[in-house]
Amino acid sequence: MKLRLMPVLLTSLLSAALLFGGWYSYRQFAVREPLQKLVSSYQGVKDSHITIKRNEVTLKLDLQPGTKLRELVQYVSREGSTAIDGRTLKLDVEQKPSELLDEYWDKAMFSVAEAMESRKYTLIPAKLDGLKEQDSKYSGVTATTEIDDNNVYVSLSNGTESKFIILPRAAAKMGVWNNA
Repeated sequence: MKLRLMPVLLTSLLSAALLFGGWYSYRQFAVREPLQKLVSSYQGVKDSHITIKRNEVTLKLDLQPGTKLRELVQYVSREGSTAIDGRTLKLDVEQKPSELLDEYWDKAMFSVAEAMESRKYTLIPAKLDGLKEQDSKYSGVTATTEIDDNNVYVSLSNGTESKFIILPRAAAKMGVWNNA
């Protein structure tokens, strides 16, 4: 039996095109597009970009000041559970630099880190509000703190500017160093 080269190559190329084209179409139209519509429809989301990897879904978000991060994460996790399909959800919130908010967060960071380390999460809002009492230039800053099973969400806003911080509740475990 003699195989012809041209029909074998055409069949292989057609099969590969169907396989990868079907895979791409599935990812685009059954996973990414519904998740994109879901995230974009949430109030407070200006723009979003979704990256789907094997074990992780990354949402790169541009949010309006005052957007509730915890509620957004719960909404996407609940409503987009079929698209996420057991992958971990990771948020990457686009920050717009504000000197006042950065300075406010820098002053609060030590107290917040101490509260996170001791797992006394109720101290975080008190420490953030305490800064407003210490210095009058921070009187216009609104600090909102929310918590869920995985993260502590801190939102700082100053009218038109905002800063969103996501702090993981489970601290990173220190491993054995190879060069120790």
